[in-house]
Amino acid sequence: MLKCSYLHCYKIPARIGGWHKVQRSSIVKMAATTNQQKHFVAVHGVGHGAWVYYKLKPRIEAAGHRFTPVDLAGAGVNETKLEEIRSLHDYTKPLLDVLAAVPENEKVVLIGHSGGGMSAAVGMEKYPNKISLAIFLNAIMPDTKNRPSYVLEKYSAGTPLDAWKDTKFTVYGDPPITALLSGPEFIATTLYHLSPKEDQALGNLLVRPGSLFIEDLVTLDKFTDQGFGSVLRAYIIAADDKTIPAEFQKWMIENNPVKEVKEIKGADHMPMFTQPDELCKNLVELAQKYA
Repeated sequence: MLKCSYLHCYKIPARIGGWHKVQRSSIVKMAATTNQQKHFVAVHGVGHGAWVYYKLKPRIEAAGHRFTPVDLAGAGVNETKLEEIRSLHDYTKPLLDVLAAVPENEKVVLIGHSGGGMSAAVGMEKYPNKISLAIFLNAIMPDTKNRPSYVLEKYSAGTPLDAWKDTKFTVYGDPPITALLSGPEFIATTLYHLSPKEDQALGNLLVRPGSLFIEDLVTLDKFTDQGFGSVLRAYIIAADDKTIPAEFQKWMIENNPVKEVKEIKGADHMPMFTQPDELCKNLVELAQKYA
């Protein structure tokens, strides 16, 4: 079965958490209550790609909306080599290109998942007038009070090294950038611990080395109230996330309050794998209410 994103096409096994399992009645109901088509643009977490949205894309589209998952630089099928990416801005360039192409009379609903929350923030800072709503999906969410690295520094300080299990850390370039590659044990027990076995297998096949670019973030100016801070935000908590625990997600919300918070029970770090129907419902509800 061929699933096409805005930029690329992916061959996705039809039976992996398949579309045939979707609760069609709820999707039809959402479509019936939609009074305006929304355009969702979604970015992924570190080491992943647009492919993580293979269950969510057809659900959002069945509800009557557009869905554009983006491969960030060096991720998914993007051909940029990790060694060529020297900054968060470089990494985020594919998203910035998508936002730049949005017509002046249109706006998108931007979704940032996991570490992709930082790329979403870069997009919000540069193109605030092209984003009607930003939804942080159990994502790293910065603020305008502290330097961009602040939340990640808090996260790192509270995460013991052994929590990363078989994740491999390397350093590349000059000045050095830290990269990581999630290992099979970390995927099975922490990242995807409630996800179907098929999705765990998919992750093991497709994850690539990536970076949070912390060395770059410590050098950057704060996000501004006129850019990032001017975009309406919502947050979706993954209640059973072992990678970014719910407690830390709630701390980020307290640190930088949002318009509305939703919580998905039974969702691990990959709610698009574990609870795709509930995630679709929450995204559409937020978009209809605020976008």
